Amino acid sequence: MQTYVKDFQEIGHNDLLQVGGKGLNLGQLAKMPGIQVPEGFCVTTDAFKKMLAGHTEAEELLGKLSLLTRDDKEKIREVSAHLRRLVESLAIPVEIEQEIISAIEELGEGTAFAVRSSATAEDLPAASFAGQQDSFLNIRGKREILRHVSKCWASLFTERAVVYRIQNGFDHRKVHLSVVVQRMVFPQASGILFTADPVTSNRRVTSIDASFGLGEALVSGIVSADNYKVREGRIVQKTIASKKVAVYPRPDGATEKREVSPAVQKKQAIEDEQIVALEKLGRQVESRFGKPQDIEWCLADGAIYIVQSRPITTLYPLPEKRDDHYRIFFSVGHQQMMTDPIKPLGISFFGYMPDYDLIHAGGRLFVDLTHDLASFSGRKIAVSSLGSNDPLMKQTLLNFLERKPKLIKGKRVFKLGNDYLPWTFPAVLAKVYRDNDRRLAGQLINRSEAYIRELEWRIEEVSGDELFALILEDQKELRKSAYDQRGIAAILIGAYATHWLNKNMENWLGEKNAADVLSQSIANNVTSEMGRELLDVADAVRAYPEVLAYFEHPDQNAFFKDLEKLEGGPEASRVIRDYLGKYGMRCAGEIDIAKTRWSEDPTILMPPILNNVKNFPPNARQAMVEEGKRRAAQKTEELLQRLAQQPGGKRKAKKARHMISLLQNFLGYREYPKFALVKHLFLYKQALKREAVLLQQKGAIQEPEDVYYLTFEEFREAVNGKALNWQVLEERKTAYRHYDKLTPPRLMTSEGEEIFGSYQTDRLPAGALAGIGVSAGTVEGRARVVFKMEQARLESGDILVTAFTDPSWTPLFVSAAGLVTEVGGLMTHGAVIAREYGLPAVVGVENATMTIKDGQRIRINGSEGYVEIVE
Repeated sequence: MQTYVKDFQEIGHNDLLQVGGKGLNLGQLAKMPGIQVPEGFCVTTDAFKKMLAGHTEAEELLGKLSLLTRDDKEKIREVSAHLRRLVESLAIPVEIEQEIISAIEELGEGTAFAVRSSATAEDLPAASFAGQQDSFLNIRGKREILRHVSKCWASLFTERAVVYRIQNGFDHRKVHLSVVVQRMVFPQASGILFTADPVTSNRRVTSIDASFGLGEALVSGIVSADNYKVREGRIVQKTIASKKVAVYPRPDGATEKREVSPAVQKKQAIEDEQIVALEKLGRQVESRFGKPQDIEWCLADGAIYIVQSRPITTLYPLPEKRDDHYRIFFSVGHQQMMTDPIKPLGISFFGYMPDYDLIHAGGRLFVDLTHDLASFSGRKIAVSSLGSNDPLMKQTLLNFLERKPKLIKGKRVFKLGNDYLPWTFPAVLAKVYRDNDRRLAGQLINRSEAYIRELEWRIEEVSGDELFALILEDQKELRKSAYDQRGIAAILIGAYATHWLNKNMENWLGEKNAADVLSQSIANNVTSEMGRELLDVADAVRAYPEVLAYFEHPDQNAFFKDLEKLEGGPEASRVIRDYLGKYGMRCAGEIDIAKTRWSEDPTILMPPILNNVKNFPPNARQAMVEEGKRRAAQKTEELLQRLAQQPGGKRKAKKARHMISLLQNFLGYREYPKFALVKHLFLYKQALKREAVLLQQKGAIQEPEDVYYLTFEEFREAVNGKALNWQVLEERKTAYRHYDKLTPPRLMTSEGEEIFGSYQTDRLPAGALAGIGVSAGTVEGRARVVFKMEQARLESGDILVTAFTDPSWTPLFVSAAGLVTEVGGLMTHGAVIAREYGLPAVVGVENATMTIKDGQRIRINGSEGYVEIVE
């Protein structure tokens, strides 16, 4: 016999699809010793499904809803309102109604009840859906309870719930609703308990919000609440709020707001012993569910009741635990200018390169910095090394060190040397500095390119296990080449020359950021050449209107086939293929092998090509190169002449000339090693995709892209015949979607606490957004907030605002008047290219993409490092 009601005590571990997330958790809580949960039952999702079964109009409306995107606001409002009216108007089938009434009578017909929604996609580890469906308090009488059950069912289709499902990728047809009917508790105080501090994310600190009366006032935000922080039975912080109103039940049902007497408004909502008892209960609940919890509680007649518990889904996951020591981790992504999550196959390849352990958390990579910060020399090197790429990381580290944390000593990450830089390196460095050979960078590039051509031929000839063995062999060679002594010397000398010139030209001449102009149009910078060469592609297509029209709405799946049918299409196809032959291995987030490359989707390049056609005249590339050289030469002569007029000027000018030469000979090479790495990754990817297709043909995977959710070794084992665990694959896909919504911290502890840094803003204009000036100059223009390169439509004078850039963003720099990013430092890719292009740039501007609105007029100062919102 079908049952439509489950008492809390009857709910089992596997009943999520019957009672939803809230109901499932209440069923688990109700069985826990020492935890008091008000009695109640769930009206199961079978009741909801039975009511809608075979209802043609409801099916049609759900079909319409499934076609909408988050931007279809008016249509969502219209269709969801229609669905709500329909659900509320439907009669509850008799057998369901009878079961609900029987359950109410068992609990006591005169009892007041809370009637709450509980969706099957709710209170899940990756999506809480908190507050998306409706809840009703102090409902009295069987008919009113039944009416509110229908209202809960209808709330599955509120606009906020529909939009939330769209954003989180849930199918409207597959999300069903249970209804929780629970005996009301009328508390003196109530609130929310987080078993991890929601401000710092520290898992050892419990945060408790408390106010008078029902928790509805607190949840709905109509009253300020006390906040108590507790760590291991000790109250470490109290904030007592002025609680001017509270929500209480009305005698006739529902609730009302009442003013709190001025005499008790500032009184602590609950006593200290109750605060400590709440922390203990919270830890019990957390232990039961195995992860940090967001718990709703209430205090009535001296007893603490738990009325709801859900996982906290906004916490950044903890790094892998290796022991019980207190540890500190830094984010690799902030150093690499790629804070997106990386798929497991990408993590495997990244892990082969460094000579230190990488730790996974939230789909990103972290490094244990504990041992470095435990020693004086380690602290100096770590702060300097990490701060050079990301200055805000430096301030974050300094903030952490001010606490004087107790850290264990051990093997350090940042050392003065390693296995790949032997004792001979200082002599090599001195020789490269002294010789200042302008041919060196070209020689290093040519040698690497020859090796890559040989690898391309070799990798085409192997398959199966031989392919995996070849890739591992090549990874070892690639790692050795990454530590080529002359190559590292060239990079260090280029960076040193930049630093020397900036420091001394400011000291001697008052000239800030002198190296910015001196580095324009330098040789051997593959990234800047890549950006400028797209101007030649624009020249090749600008005369063909049909081609340009197609570029506005290209078809990813038939790009070249469609293109070659158009007037001018064959020529456009040829130049784009040639460009992709040189640079098609690039893409946003290119350190992740799973990311889609330009060669795999050339339509990504259409916006920057169209930008170039619109914003530049023909033959702009050569003009841009010549202008950069002219400005650099002019600045060189100007500086040397001014130096010559100073005391000791001849010596200063000679030294400066040598430094300018070092900068122009070596600074461009800094971009090449990553370029070569990405070429290797693309060759691996092309070969591995062939293996993925074979696995699909054998039925081992459903789609070739499934292999991105395998580690390298798992992929190899699958190719060698080992069966894959599809459930694990699906769990990793779900986890990746969740990780994609999280923002990784720069620095975090083993307790989950996120450490933050800040800038000194006392010298900045009022209201200015602080950052790091990495390319001199001031420019004012329209902000273009861009999250994906393929979405960018820039016009002359526009300032590009984005979270972070890597070399793949360079084609957009050509058209931009300025650059603002949330992540970056003086020697990161975006900064180097911005300087070479003469583009004012400010990086490390926290939350720039949220604070600055697309289309706003802004002014950026790349010399002083700040952004002003003009209008």
